[in-house]
Amino acid sequence: MRNEILRFERIRNLRLDRELSQQQIAELLNVKQNTYSQYEIGVLNYPVDVLIKLARFYGTSVDYLLGLTDETAPYPRRKG
Repeated sequence: MRNEILRFERIRNLRLDRELSQQQIAELLNVKQNTYSQYEIGVLNYPVDVLIKLARFYGTSVDYLLGLTDETAPYPRRKG
């Protein structure tokens, strides 16, 4: 159950650490600000494509965003 909470906390904390607004991240993801807000508080589960965009944008791994690891460094990515 704690992993569920962590993944929502992590996307919020990463955004706040970079002093970005929910609106800025919503635009990056091509969703409405309200939709992104619901991702952050756990009302909506975010789709895989959103998860991938967030991991790439923040330079971290999907596992970190999901709370499966505490290691923020991403795995080496495939070329192409």
